[in-house]
Amino acid sequence: MNIDIVTLLPGLLEGPFSHSILKRGKDKGLLDIRIIDLRDFGLGNSMQLDDYPFGGGAGMVLMPQPLYDCILSLKKQREYDDVIFLTPDGEKLTQKTVNSLSLKNNLLLLCGHYKGIDERIRDLLVTKEISIGDYVLSGGELAAAVLVDAIGRLIPGVLNDETSALTDSFQDGLLSPPVYTRPAEFMGMKVPDVLLSGHFKNIEDWRAEEAYRKTKERRPDLLFPEI
Repeated sequence: MNIDIVTLLPGLLEGPFSHSILKRGKDKGLLDIRIIDLRDFGLGNSMQLDDYPFGGGAGMVLMPQPLYDCILSLKKQREYDDVIFLTPDGEKLTQKTVNSLSLKNNLLLLCGHYKGIDERIRDLLVTKEISIGDYVLSGGELAAAVLVDAIGRLIPGVLNDETSALTDSFQDGLLSPPVYTRPAEFMGMKVPDVLLSGHFKNIEDWRAEEAYRKTKERRPDLLFPEI
């Protein structure tokens, strides 16, 4: 999979993609992440990228021309399945969306900054808008890193154990059940006997029951959307 990210601050994205699972995916040739500096498409001698909003008000807005030039330049190199703008007013990110995006071949992510990007770019070139939660960040870079991490770990071959991703929270609409490792007793607390029994069906039944219980207690909205 190819993921290109357009940003004002490339340095913010170097760390998240240089370690752990995403680095493994890149090293295996399963995931190619390119970080494109929007400043290379700035206007005039000052390489201007932003301007004051029409109508007044605080903050600055990323101008349409640099973004337009940047996106069209990238589109000449590859055809994108989606051009995604990371924005607080986008569709809230869910595992269902991540699963769908993990099946794509080429994605382009746009990181907003300041008060956002000129609305005309959203209308002309953006095909999907995503928010990682109901809060505001200083820019879209951290949101892009979250999205790429969530997608990258689902690409076959990136995880050492591909079945691991299938048992994560939200994959089946439930939270994951509790997990334990050695020692079998710690600070007077014991691992549930069923997990030590070696009885596969009983273990799976226990996990299903615990996943439902945990979801009902912590995220009833997943079981009862009307809540």
